[in-house]
Amino acid sequence: MSLQGKTIFITGASRGIGKAIALRAARDGANIAIAAKTTEPHPKLPGTIYTAAKEMDEAGGRGLPLVCDIRHDEQVQAAVAKTVETFGGIDICINNASAIFLAGTLETPMKRYDPMHQV
Repeated sequence: MSLQGKTIFITGASRGIGKAIALRAARDGANIAIAAKTTEPHPKLPGTIYTAAKEMDEAGGRGLPLVCDIRHDEQVQAAVAKTVETFGGIDICINNASAIFLAGTLETPMKRYDPMHQV
């Protein structure tokens, strides 16, 4: 199956595995909706929805940066609506977003624990 002209909605595609999947699809000419909450680079985790979208464009696809915290239904609905408005629909959805805290359960504060189960 060719991804040329297909629209892929990917959560958590500003970096990591989601971005790698998006870049591969962009090289095949796909439209990539990058739904993530990273608008500013983190000192330890570079990359934002905007830098990822630029990389999608440079790879041969079309990137659409969408500010979206998937824990909030209204943000997801707005991101989907913008994707449909921009590209005419969604062909593939990849639920990639996640939250992680690299510590044992007993050492994990609730403010870090809760998002891991909400995403």
